This record gives sequence, C-alpha cells and structure tokens, in this order.
Amino acid sequence: MAASSALRLILGSSSASRRQILSEMGYKFTLLSADIDEKEIRKEKPEELVVALAHAKADAILEKMKNNGMVKEIVDSQETTLMITADQVVVHDGVIREKPSTPEEARKFIKGYSESHAATIGSVLVTNVKTGARREGWDKAEVYFHKIPDEVVESLIEEGNVFYVAGGLLVEHPLTSPLVEAIVGTIDSVMGLPKALTEKLIKESLPEP
Repeated sequence: MAASSALRLILGSSSASRRQILSEMGYKFTLLSADIDEKEIRKEKPEELVVALAHAKADAILEKMKNNGMVKEIVDSQETTLMITADQVVVHDGVIREKPSTPEEARKFIKGYSESHAATIGSVLVTNVKTGARREGWDKAEVYFHKIPDEVVESLIEEGNVFYVAGGLLVEHPLTSPLVEAIVGTIDSVMGLPKALTEKLIKESLPEP
C-alpha cells in the first residue's frame, strides 16, 4: 500500500533494514533517530522490553521535534503525520540478547545459534504526532541455523555489522543466509520491522475517512 498525499510518515530509526522494509511497503518517509541509552530501560519479559524501548525512542524523537519547531509545524498543518519506532531483541536459551558490545560477546552469541534456535521479538509503535495517540504491537519469529563455521563467525566480527543488530543475528548476510535452515514467522520480522503489523498499526492510526 502506498502512502496517500495527506499522510506524512517519519521512521524513527537508524536501522538500514527497517528503512529497506518500509520502502518495500511502498511508503515514502523522513528519517529521524533517537539517542537513548537502551540499557537504562529494563524489563523481565522481552515483549515488554521492546515495547518500552519503542516508546522511549518515540519520546526522545518528539522532544527533538518540539525543540526544533517540527511539532508546531505538524500541528498547524492539515496532514496526518505518523511516526514509526521499533525495537528488537533476540531470545536464546531463555536469555534476552541485545546488540553485542565486544567481539567476545558477538562470538559467543553467533556460535550459540549453531546449537539451538534463536527467537526474535520485535515491537512496532505508531505515534500520531498531532494528537499524541499511540498504537503498539509486537511480533515473534524463530530462526534455525545449520552449523556456523568458525571462519564465518570471525569474518562477521571483523566486518562489524553484527554489533549493530540485536543478538548479532544476521540472516540476510551473504555469509549466513546459506546457513539458515528454517524461519518460523516472516523474514521482515526477523529483520526488525514486521510488515503486516506495521501496516495494521498505520491503518489503525489514520483518521476516519
């Protein structure tokens, strides 16, 4: 579905995969990113954690937009402006994994995926910037890998992209995609922006015609 001219979308994320997925959905959007310390927000359940982080990102971006006059401009306009924020964690052997912070941690994470499957838990939050109304949801997928060779693990760490994704989990990478045995759920959910959920929340956030 393509965005109508009366709809303005903001993607509150610096994730390349989320940009790609939202573009694939047919939307044009502006990019803004939140500078928050994700480690300050703690929840026991992964579903609660990712939803709380999506809200924290939305709060931080709205604060920036208030300070630079963007919110006033949106309130004064006839357009509906929706902001999408999202977050994701990986759960492996019952433990929540965020982005790895050291090569040792990344190595441990990636090697573990050879032994047992990883689950991705991802949130989507759509905020109507003018009214402040918010719609939220989360989605889950599971990824099963064949054995990941040590040389692949080291190449991924040296390249560095693993440090920018939850759990260091890369499924679309040329080195890892041949090693994916099965995905239960959708690839877009694994990559950080479940299309069906995002579309549903956008539709629910539009004013009644």
